[in-house]
Amino acid sequence: MYCLANSSLQIEILDPITDRNKFGVRYCTGGYIYQVSDLKHGHLLSGPTYPDSFNWFDGQGIPDAFNWMPLRSPQKNDSEVLIIGVGLCDLLAKQVTRFCDWQIEEQPYELRFTTEQSFDAYALQLIRTLTLNGRSLRSHTQLTNRGAAFIPISWFPHPFYPQPQRTAELCHFNIPFQLPAGNLGYELAANSFIQRKTQAQQQGFYLPLNHQAQQPLTILQRHDQLGLIGANCSYVPSYFPIWGNQHCFSWEPFFQTIIAPQHSSSWWLDYHF
Repeated sequence: MYCLANSSLQIEILDPITDRNKFGVRYCTGGYIYQVSDLKHGHLLSGPTYPDSFNWFDGQGIPDAFNWMPLRSPQKNDSEVLIIGVGLCDLLAKQVTRFCDWQIEEQPYELRFTTEQSFDAYALQLIRTLTLNGRSLRSHTQLTNRGAAFIPISWFPHPFYPQPQRTAELCHFNIPFQLPAGNLGYELAANSFIQRKTQAQQQGFYLPLNHQAQQPLTILQRHDQLGLIGANCSYVPSYFPIWGNQHCFSWEPFFQTIIAPQHSSSWWLDYHF
């Protein structure tokens, strides 16, 4: 496991090789933020089964994923696909058949993970960079299309925050949105924070928001130890669900685009603790 640390925070990042038992076909294996700890308040992140157990599908901390849009070969009808940031995968067996290789560069407050992947007409370079600056952590992604085929991207972060115990309130967004009528899990408080209607069980409540975002997303998140923490996205979310169970709550703003051959796209999130 890798670590970024300063006088306030310690960031644990999974090692794509030595922590391979924690990876599956879902989350990107380079730049997987496993835990953020405050030197005074302890662990700040959670997970769907945290602290009781861990499994690769549920994960914990702040994983991110490209798995919603695996790259398929038009020449083949089998289940083998390329999942960006993971490797060649058998979706029927839900197994990684060949993990991608990462080159890792370390600096005192930054880690950079670079991988080259190819499959059929697809070829790409993916760079995931984590930078710690005071009490802020930037997660930056750059993808360059080096093949002959267009590459569709459907990427999302999945930060898992502990379920607040001192309030029913969860988070506040700077974009206009509506909670779908009749949903069982969430409602708006008088101050426009999303809050729980009822305590969720293990399966949790998954809810896509009806939103009209026209600007990059800013989020305020309730947190028992720190009171209020935040996040900023460099992009306007397309699809935007929220989810939480009895252990944690998460928001998932999707970045979706299509990258033409010999072109690049980049985006980032800042997490403020």
